[in-house]
Amino acid sequence: MARPMGPVRLRRTNYLTLGIGAILCLFIIYFLSHSSSSSQPAAASRPPTRKPASKSSLIGERPPVRRFNLNNVTITPDPIGNREAVLILTPMARFYQDYWDNLLKLQYPRDLVTLGFILPKNKEGNAATIALQAQITKTQKGPAKGRFRSIIIERQDFDPPLSSQDESERHKMENQKARRASMSRARNSLLFTTLGADTSWVLWLDSDIVETPTTLIQDLAAHDKPIIVPNCYQRFTDPETGKPAERPYDFNSWQDSPTAQEIASKMLPDDIILEGYSEMATYRALMAYMAEREDEKNFEVDLDGVGGTALLVKADVHRDGTMFPPFPFYHLIETEGFAKMARRLGWKATGLPNYKVYHYNE
Repeated sequence: MARPMGPVRLRRTNYLTLGIGAILCLFIIYFLSHSSSSSQPAAASRPPTRKPASKSSLIGERPPVRRFNLNNVTITPDPIGNREAVLILTPMARFYQDYWDNLLKLQYPRDLVTLGFILPKNKEGNAATIALQAQITKTQKGPAKGRFRSIIIERQDFDPPLSSQDESERHKMENQKARRASMSRARNSLLFTTLGADTSWVLWLDSDIVETPTTLIQDLAAHDKPIIVPNCYQRFTDPETGKPAERPYDFNSWQDSPTAQEIASKMLPDDIILEGYSEMATYRALMAYMAEREDEKNFEVDLDGVGGTALLVKADVHRDGTMFPPFPFYHLIETEGFAKMARRLGWKATGLPNYKVYHYNE
């Protein structure tokens, strides 16, 4: 049982103890303030402690958002005056020095020109790539004025259908469907990966075109046509006279005929019409045979099919979806199918029968 507490007695205050406690408190306050002020210079002399890298800094700086208004991309008959970007695309199986030399002669500001190449992954493609890269390095390491805006080299991700690129093998009729389907895939791969938002014109230039007017781009653009193609010829030595001569080379630029349309109407869905073979006489009007007067280089003709040895296309034609069908499209394929697809999208092709470019003579 708890015992009741008695009355509480208050102890007398000890003034000596209070005095000693006050002195100790003052000493502690003085010590703490003195030590903090003396540590500040030392802390200032030490390098700042590095914070651990954040997750965002490990990822790296995110690229800025780039905005393009395609309505501001001009495509005019005066591409140089309006500073219009040109994309020159070349599918290349072999490297010809004359092709590169001719390319360097083109009188178009190189800071507006992007080059794009696609090469097969085989022995010939490897050799062509090495030779091409050597010339590119030489040009791009030269004076700034002579450098191209950019250069893109691609390698095909599929095997070429022909083991040889000899002219006789390339042009055999039985090889055409597979060969031109492969060429279409190469052209499309190159186009889809290189067409820029600010590109105005696309010049398709085959790697075996070794001679063109130096003003090729501006000459073709001056016609202000969505698709325009010059006549492709080949220089040779006439065996009878021993003198230099020239002959038509590309027969894929043509005006359609009732005969060709009738042939197409009787074909199976996967069959294609080929031009330039006696086994399939289409009686189309071929631009190759329309050349008459050298002094009328600006003379125009409407075309239903085009060749791709040298072909200038407004970039909007490609942006609308016109590509090179690697399959029979209205019984046409590759560049001829391209012209048909463009027509279906509302774009027309034009030819210049008296304006010539020249193909390498093997």
